Amino acid sequence: MDTKVTLKDGRTVVIRPMRPDDFERSFDFFCSLPADDRKYLRVDVTQRDLVERRTANIDPRRVIRLVAVLEDAIVADGALELEGHGWGENVAEIRLMVAEPFQRLGLGTLLARELFFLAADRKVDRIVARMMAPQVGVRRMLNRLGFKEEFLIPEQVRDQAGTWQDLIIMRCPLANLWGEMELALESTDWRRHR
Repeated sequence: MDTKVTLKDGRTVVIRPMRPDDFERSFDFFCSLPADDRKYLRVDVTQRDLVERRTANIDPRRVIRLVAVLEDAIVADGALELEGHGWGENVAEIRLMVAEPFQRLGLGTLLARELFFLAADRKVDRIVARMMAPQVGVRRMLNRLGFKEEFLIPEQVRDQAGTWQDLIIMRCPLANLWGEMELALESTDWRRHR
């Protein structure tokens, strides 16, 4: 389902599920990110084959992918990775990336909100986020939404440059997110149109 949202600067973007035909748009989006932003992603998204597999192998039972689109260009990408079995049956991990010109306009929060709606539909109880210590902006946004830093594992992961980084794990029960998210969205002057 497509959702139109108006950002703080008045522009309207559409948040919708990622489709297999989004490959070129997705590749262009990731390649346009500043090298500093790409540095902390799990994989090198400038490799066409990785992005192609990511867009071609969409399994909504395991991963829900949403994109924010403006004039046929992807300006933000979000995913909810579902555990789906065993200990992690009701746990999902959120992943968000917003293009630099669209940061601090409420888009990350709006994209997270749509992912939380989908998490609730799938009976997810807890949302987890993992990031490297230098990703301060992401941590700040997640803190505003009610996430708490639970663990810091020193020098656990390597960034794309090969430098060891501290891994931070944040977590929040989905039930706690609704109130915090409404407060965060009120402060961003957002509007959601169905």
